[in-house]
Amino acid sequence: MQKGIDDSLLEMVRFLGTELGNIIQEHLGDEWLEKIEHIRIEGRKSSLGDNNSTEQLQNAFKGMSNDELLTVGRAFSQFLNLANLAEQEDTVAKCFDKNPVNDFFAKLKASETTEMSIVEAVQKLSIELVLTAHPTEVTRRTLIYKYARLAECLSDLHVDNLSDTQRESVETRIAELISQAWHTDEIRAERPTPVDEASWGFSVIESSLWQAVPDFIRKFDKQLSDEFNINLPLNSNIVRFASWMGGDRDGNPFVTSKVTEKVLLLAKKRATALFLNDIQTLFVELSMEACSQELRSQVGDAKEPYRALLGELKQKLTVTEEGIDAYLNGETSVLNVGIENQIELTEPLELCYNSLNSVGMSGIANSQLLDTIRRAYCFGINLLKLDIRQDSDRHAQVFSELTQYLGMGDYNEWSEEDKQAFLLKELDSKRPLIPRKWSPSADVQEVLESCEVVAQQNPEALGIYIISMARRPSDVLAVHLLLQEAGIQWAMPVAPLFETLDDLNNAHDSISQLLAIDWYREFIQKHQYVMIGYSDSAKDAGALAAGWAQYQSQESLVELAQSYGISLTLFHGRGGTIGRGGLPAHGAILSQPPGSCLGGLRVTEQGETIRYKFGTEPVAQHSLALYASAILEALVLPPPAPKDEWRKVVADMAADARDNYRGVVRDDPNFVKYFRSATPEMELSKLPLGSRPSKRKPNGGVESLRAIPWIFAWAQNRLVLPAWLGVMKAVQASIDKGNENTMREMMASWPFFSSRLSMLEMVFMKSNRHIAEKYDERLVEESMRYFGENLRAELTQSRDLLLTLLDQKEVMENDLSSKESMTIRSGYLEPLHLMQVELLARARQNAEDETAALDVALERALMVSIAGVATGLRNTG
Repeated sequence: MQKGIDDSLLEMVRFLGTELGNIIQEHLGDEWLEKIEHIRIEGRKSSLGDNNSTEQLQNAFKGMSNDELLTVGRAFSQFLNLANLAEQEDTVAKCFDKNPVNDFFAKLKASETTEMSIVEAVQKLSIELVLTAHPTEVTRRTLIYKYARLAECLSDLHVDNLSDTQRESVETRIAELISQAWHTDEIRAERPTPVDEASWGFSVIESSLWQAVPDFIRKFDKQLSDEFNINLPLNSNIVRFASWMGGDRDGNPFVTSKVTEKVLLLAKKRATALFLNDIQTLFVELSMEACSQELRSQVGDAKEPYRALLGELKQKLTVTEEGIDAYLNGETSVLNVGIENQIELTEPLELCYNSLNSVGMSGIANSQLLDTIRRAYCFGINLLKLDIRQDSDRHAQVFSELTQYLGMGDYNEWSEEDKQAFLLKELDSKRPLIPRKWSPSADVQEVLESCEVVAQQNPEALGIYIISMARRPSDVLAVHLLLQEAGIQWAMPVAPLFETLDDLNNAHDSISQLLAIDWYREFIQKHQYVMIGYSDSAKDAGALAAGWAQYQSQESLVELAQSYGISLTLFHGRGGTIGRGGLPAHGAILSQPPGSCLGGLRVTEQGETIRYKFGTEPVAQHSLALYASAILEALVLPPPAPKDEWRKVVADMAADARDNYRGVVRDDPNFVKYFRSATPEMELSKLPLGSRPSKRKPNGGVESLRAIPWIFAWAQNRLVLPAWLGVMKAVQASIDKGNENTMREMMASWPFFSSRLSMLEMVFMKSNRHIAEKYDERLVEESMRYFGENLRAELTQSRDLLLTLLDQKEVMENDLSSKESMTIRSGYLEPLHLMQVELLARARQNAEDETAALDVALERALMVSIAGVATGLRNTG
């Protein structure tokens, strides 16, 4: 057994690997099984530093046909998917032994002082998770379904007192599912549409969150009651969900007004179907006659009062479901629904609940009925709230074309002061601004039609409107005016998204100018949303400079909101990777400035992280408990505000790190060429991941590349450059100035700084200098290889310095589960990387040969290798 590997996890990985081997043997023969096993053994040796094994694999892959490489790639990609399942099941088992809420309660009891009472903190507790469809999920949905069923089977294997017959049945089902996966194409035939993406989000809710949320709230409520005699109110909605799928039109021409309308209707239809199932179950079970006078007055002389009331609700839900179907199928131009608002769902359910309690049947009330009420307040009749996102330039384009049409000049050439004056005048006007006979450009027309769709919706169906690349107050006022012109009858929250380094640094001034406007303060009703961008700021300035700018902007915005007496909700646009703000939930929340959770937590859950955090009920419950405990801790026991000395040290390091990063990424004219040679960035566009194009501007260079494929590409060659470049060089410079003792104090007492180092430790665990070198040797022309040599040298120096600061000999010494996970994967990843290098070399040679025909096997093998590596690293962008 490998040193340090958990026995049960390794046993499970071996069991699943053996089952896959049996299937390969059955369908491809003994020779192929022996070949795959030989590659696996040599891959393990190569990952441990055996150069002979590395060379053997390289030579073997050179001698294989594209079809043979495709088979190898598929085998190792499946191995990694199965390893993920084994680890997920291992995590589920460990979840039962750990409870983050109880851990927080223990910490609270041991504390002498608190920022607020636990009662007040629970009242403020708000977790809003926003599901997004950024192109990060490489696994096909049909395979996700099979893996979910496999996960259930693995859980069944751990049931106590499982008979031999039952075990045999479960193992037979496991073999069947693995066989199904092996015989399924792992690469999508085409990109998913925005509607496909939204449907996948609905399925996550249906398959795990629908049950996980009420189960979590039930357990959390009991924990609060047992420890502090606190009970959550019946209408508690401490957990809510929103989505960008079908609403995020920033850089995605496929998200149109018609798509948004369809997604909203499909969400309501899915919610209706789910609640119909719940109500049908309750209808069957609530057959009793005794009821309260209030319920009796509603249903008259009905012998079964609960069934009478629930029957009416069933009918309304059925009308809604059928009405949406008829409208979407084109059978009618008028949408007919039986339920418009959440209260129409919650009122009859609460009436049943209160009646059962009043007549001594609280046990029945607090079972399935209570779960349905919790769902009604969490998901509502619309399932989740759809956010709308669009780039600020698209809004400005509307007013640019409009003002020129009206003979007022070009809005885009006006000063900020003139823009604000114009927008505020029109916002206060009672006449329409947009002429009826105006024929704008197609892009402007689409913005106007999207605003009309928004204006027609029930406020309960929508979340907030996010403005990408927001910089000035006029960017926010412009959206409010567009919505007003579209006829909106309610104040939709509008959140500027500050995402570049400069925009983050200017966020305070921009919001301060907004709040100084009397009309605006009255309009927002004392609640402001601001979105903090993690991806683009890190791509712009490097991880440390971006992190410090994010911290400072949040800190200053919290102070600003408090000075105006308004509630501020900070919306965190984090991804799963380090370069996109990814951190374990607890560490991420506590690394924020004090007071940043006072307005609740709103955070994106992106791509494959949705599946890893919420794909099964036990894992989803654990993830929600992590969020709840971290927010409560941030409210009751907030981290200390940094000392002035700490600020100075970090500010200097951030500036140095920014300059180090930009010196490589921006200033060297050869960098883009090296990047595109050393990574599969150019080939990534062929992988049908998400509906959104990989670039904001089709003809742009690396500066126009979205942060997700930027990080994805560097993960593929294991240099993971965006997450660490320039950071530890800046740390070393600070140590050279005599700041090491201060730095160690920061590590011990300031979660913001210690979390930066934790993130780097995780990055260095996933990086691999040996693999990155193999990409350079085969794919980068000799005159450009100095880039790779310098970067790999800095990677090694950075890793060594971090270990010195942490007083460790190896990375992740204090997180053995993560280390075990990477150790298991490394042997499977090694062949995929070396195979990918061979395939990239072939593909690029073919691309240079104008006479060469498209090789389908080559293209598919390359896509499989990219998807396999992403699966093995468990995050892509």
